[in-house]
Amino acid sequence: MKFGKEFAAQMVQEWQEAYMNYNHLKTILKDVLRSRTLRGAPSPVAAATSHGSLKRRVSLYRAFSGLTGRYRGSPRKSEDEVILVSAVQENGGDEHYQTMFLNASDEGGEKELVFFRSLDDEFNKVINFYKNKVEEVMGEADDLSKQMDALIALRIRVDDPVVGGSNIANLAVPGFSSVSASVVHPPINSTNPGWSRMEVIQEVEMSAEANSEDSNRGTNNENSNTQRKTNGYKKDMKTFRPASLEVLDHVKINVEPETPVSTVKNVISSSKSELSYSKEELRKAEELMTHAFVEFYRKLRLLKSYCFLNQLAFSKIMKKYDKITVRNASKSYLNMVDDSYLGSSDEVTKLMERVEATFIKHFSNGNHRKGMNTLRPKPKKERHRITFSMGFFTGCSAALLIALVVLIHARDILNSEGGPKYMDNIFPLYSLFGFVVLHMLMYSANIYFWKRYRINYAFIFGFKQGTELGYREVLLLASGLSVLALGGVLSNLDMEMDPRTKSFTAITELIPLALLTLVLVIIFCPFNVIYRSSRYFLIHCALHCLFAPLYKVTLPDFFLADQLTSQVQALRNLEFYICYYGWGDFTTRTNTCSGSKVFESFYFVVAMIPYWFRFLQCLRRLFEERDSGQAYNGLKYFLIIVAVAARTAYDLRMGMTLKIFAAATSGAATIMATYWDIVVDWGLLQRDSRNPWLRDKLAIPNRSVYFVAMVTCYIA
Repeated sequence: MKFGKEFAAQMVQEWQEAYMNYNHLKTILKDVLRSRTLRGAPSPVAAATSHGSLKRRVSLYRAFSGLTGRYRGSPRKSEDEVILVSAVQENGGDEHYQTMFLNASDEGGEKELVFFRSLDDEFNKVINFYKNKVEEVMGEADDLSKQMDALIALRIRVDDPVVGGSNIANLAVPGFSSVSASVVHPPINSTNPGWSRMEVIQEVEMSAEANSEDSNRGTNNENSNTQRKTNGYKKDMKTFRPASLEVLDHVKINVEPETPVSTVKNVISSSKSELSYSKEELRKAEELMTHAFVEFYRKLRLLKSYCFLNQLAFSKIMKKYDKITVRNASKSYLNMVDDSYLGSSDEVTKLMERVEATFIKHFSNGNHRKGMNTLRPKPKKERHRITFSMGFFTGCSAALLIALVVLIHARDILNSEGGPKYMDNIFPLYSLFGFVVLHMLMYSANIYFWKRYRINYAFIFGFKQGTELGYREVLLLASGLSVLALGGVLSNLDMEMDPRTKSFTAITELIPLALLTLVLVIIFCPFNVIYRSSRYFLIHCALHCLFAPLYKVTLPDFFLADQLTSQVQALRNLEFYICYYGWGDFTTRTNTCSGSKVFESFYFVVAMIPYWFRFLQCLRRLFEERDSGQAYNGLKYFLIIVAVAARTAYDLRMGMTLKIFAAATSGAATIMATYWDIVVDWGLLQRDSRNPWLRDKLAIPNRSVYFVAMVTCYIA
């Protein structure tokens, strides 16, 4: 793979604009090569063929260095005769690097001058971004260290609530999402309570102060043993600063699980009462901190990768420059890169070491392998059996679908006497599975593109580490359900046509109900089979939607509610199951649902349930976040609720008045929903955007994809 594609593939999507623009610099080098070719300069490729393959970069570099005098008129005695690189200090600002090209007067030298100016711009952009990010993570490390002090002191108080002479108050570790993890805190067992607990809460600092202490220790290695025992002890006490138990008097930690009951209590009471702490609440606080450490360490790894990739990109582009121009300028420029903050700073590396030491000590009970497996999880291995099973079920689904179409046309079932009755009673039962399979196929396509464009959907949705489903797993589930549903339809038709089984009408009509029961049993199965973690995550989000707004609204919750708004007809088919098998005569394939007042009432309610979930979620977010945008979003869903109710009433009762009201409400809801989807969600109609009519930051580089997706979603 060419370096440009490999470089782009390893970019962090959120930092894409901060990387060195390798393709732009390579385009400038092509202009340099073109200008040298036009003025008759020898091709560097032709000059290098006698020295071996172009893939041996080191040999080429030496060959070009030795041939410089042949092509330029006289041998180069010093690299400074090509470029001079210096750091310029701005007034009251950071220094920036500037390269002086000494051969700008040569024929075609203006192209090379443009190259070095662009190269300096890219380098200054990279180094400024890196400095800002390092300062940001150092600040986050200080905050994480303070929260770690509170957690360690909390552990001691939970084990012995009377330590320090006071009972524990409300405690919390704010700012991080919960992720399940295995956490073991150090035991407290000593005859001296005070000193043993102070030993337990000694913490490795993750701040610039600790880094400076490390460097001071490195410079004082030549001190005497006595000085190391005295001064070194004081320095160690600074580096391994004990977290005082008094920190709990200044920190309020609230890890109370948010439930509908707790939400109602908080609304009724103006202030929360003090809580006594238990080990269960401590475990939840440890889970919060575990997730915080994992995500912070991941950010450090990405920042270190950013530094390495950009250094490699500058090295590659300078070697390309040497090949094209037959000069020897890369060594001087790369020496400057190595001496700059980008190449010489080690704050990120030291911080990673401190995070590892802290996490291994306090969250994995000193087990290095266990701690590193949590901090640096291995990527999921693609199992061949999943791919094989997915292909097998997909092939079976296609075969069953073809057989079903052939059977319907061969026996002319739709035009037979029982055709309309079949479409009125059996088709809605099986179409439920069709909606579910189609939804799963679209979701697997989403996962594929998220992975394709390096979007960390597992972190965004808050999936448990290592349990998120890939698009192959979702396709496997969709194809498996498709095989069951199509097999049920085919067997149902075959039993109806076979004279031997035609008398057993009750059994044939129970096939859709048996299939639905099987799916529900699999979803709620407590055993660790068929992706239990993902099934429970779905149930968890569904319960949050059901009890909105009593739960705090998170991204998975309103994402699921948004998905349900597209499955109104599937929910109505689920209602039809209850009607058909509850008070309908399914043995004779007839139902009385259309004439039932109860069914008509629920027909209204079921259509409005998904939009009602989103409306309540918007109200909850408006109450908590004080965001006026949520008020407009809630108004949109309220208009949709009114429009759906009016449209459903018109479908059931007809009438000119209902028709006019349904048309008016549907028009208003459509206009507002279309504007919200296009302008707010898709980011269209942005005048000052760098991408015409789109938002500034795009996950997919091809802008036409967004316009096609907008039109497709609007039509659908």
